[in-house]
Amino acid sequence: MFKDIQVKIYKYIALILLLIVSNAVALPAVAAVCRNYHGQHICIVNINRSAKNYWEYKASITIDGEKRPLEVYNCRHKFKLQQDGTLVTFQRKDPGEFICSFFKNTSYGGK
Repeated sequence: MFKDIQVKIYKYIALILLLIVSNAVALPAVAAVCRNYHGQHICIVNINRSAKNYWEYKASITIDGEKRPLEVYNCRHKFKLQQDGTLVTFQRKDPGEFICSFFKNTSYGGK
């Protein structure tokens, strides 16, 4: 009789410990903004707006699952600055257009 009660107590203690341990581990939230843009699956992995130049964004993106390096997108003058210092103007259907259209601001004429 006491063994049955003792086994039930151990089961309840094990269940409570399992619930405590499973809730103690907090996994980081990963939330990327993803859109289909002119036949490409583009995800903004990380983005920071410039405090000095509000029309500039530093962004890491993936295009069709392929990660691109951090680039600076200038939404006022429609170009991006690559990590090697190269300036590249936005082409038609460019991911830079997607980033700028996603974060429109009328003060720089983001159309």
